[in-house]
Amino acid sequence: MHTPRSGRSARLGLWRAVLVLLPLFSLAATLATPASHPAGAAEVAHSGYPGGGMIGFGNVDDSAPDIPQPVNAPISAGAATKDGQGYWLVSADGGVFTHGDASFEGSLGDLPLQGPIVAMAATPDGAGYWLVALDGGVFAMGDAKFLGSMGGTRLNQPIVGMAATPDGGGYWLVAADGGIFAFGDAKFFGSTGALKLNEPIVGMAATPDGAGYWLVAADGGIFSYGDATFHGSLAKNDLPDPVVGMVATPDGQGYTMSTANGVVFAMGDAKSFGQLQLDPDATPISAIIANGSNTGYWLLDPDAWTYSFTTPTPEGSFPGSSAIVAAVASQVAPDPDTGSYCNPYGPCEEWCALFATWAWRQAGVNIPSYAFTGDVYNWAYYYGTVLPPTATPDPGDAVLYGTGPENTSTSEHVGIVTQVWPDGAIDTVDGDSGPGRDGWLSVTINGPFLPVDSQSYNGMGIYAYAQP
Repeated sequence: MHTPRSGRSARLGLWRAVLVLLPLFSLAATLATPASHPAGAAEVAHSGYPGGGMIGFGNVDDSAPDIPQPVNAPISAGAATKDGQGYWLVSADGGVFTHGDASFEGSLGDLPLQGPIVAMAATPDGAGYWLVALDGGVFAMGDAKFLGSMGGTRLNQPIVGMAATPDGGGYWLVAADGGIFAFGDAKFFGSTGALKLNEPIVGMAATPDGAGYWLVAADGGIFSYGDATFHGSLAKNDLPDPVVGMVATPDGQGYTMSTANGVVFAMGDAKSFGQLQLDPDATPISAIIANGSNTGYWLLDPDAWTYSFTTPTPEGSFPGSSAIVAAVASQVAPDPDTGSYCNPYGPCEEWCALFATWAWRQAGVNIPSYAFTGDVYNWAYYYGTVLPPTATPDPGDAVLYGTGPENTSTSEHVGIVTQVWPDGAIDTVDGDSGPGRDGWLSVTINGPFLPVDSQSYNGMGIYAYAQP
């Protein structure tokens, strides 16, 4: 069984630090002993990762906004105010949450969206912001001006990030293939859209004068355009987890990257402020947000909040769909038990299928406790329903990764679908998932992602959905 590599979880895996470029051997972590897991604790709802949300380093407020929970959809992105004394967070359904001196200028929480929100950018005076969806739709709030979008246009790859020009008169959108879409006074300086990338693009940052930008790939590869100066990359390093985003220094002479497990690298004049330990109970990081003065940054841990996954997905065709979703949502937490591969859902072995079948049983499904993901497919073939990877799943369905159910080499992983967006994107909750070391993995949120892009997003394709 393999785990999704994105951590974006979502965010895959998603998803989501030393701020100097260190040799990888210096990043080896001292493993902490995970806390013991009480017997039967799998039946009790977790309250989220302890102290998570926004993890601050340097001269920033190391606290998270008081968000009413459960949140409808995963927290997907954020942006800091110009003075670094506050920030905005946005959930995939367009709900906006503020902290510090960030002002609330509106949200999309009550608006049915075609696709989930994946990125945001603030105007220079902090009196507005843009939200961008996976399908390229752009939404302007406050004094942010709508200057165009890719909504309704067929994209080769989904949108993964955005950046605004210094005067707030334009913005760029970047897709996973590195395609750049410029609006307003944002100028096109080049893209990787025609290149064959080793890993997908996961984010971008603009230069201070708006005459250039950098793109960063999941392997840490950096692509510089316009007056953006190349200060190095991580592309030839064997990173423990994929890069999830980047931020540039105020003078444009450096940039910082974060991986999904909270390891952060700084290049050029970017400064070092700390790191997350590569512990067995590693926190998934989905974004890095700088305070704008090169004195600190936050790492966003989307799994720190509890989620209802109530919008925009209606209950699935199976009557117990909502019960399955509620069961897996209650379990999102770091490594849930002591010992290599130990877990509260079955024996000490690879346990993504143990978790998935446990979740189905919480809704009254009479399925055995399977350890092999292919057995989930086979059970559904005889007693439930098997859908092809091109079908639209329901909440509560099992998503099966790999090429087929034959053996552990072809059937690699399984997660539970928790949301299905109108554009086809899905969120899942997965057991025995990253980040962290094999044997000490977690229950994490993965997505939103388009199933057709699962190979690039997760490192493995989808071969079927199984319905109870």
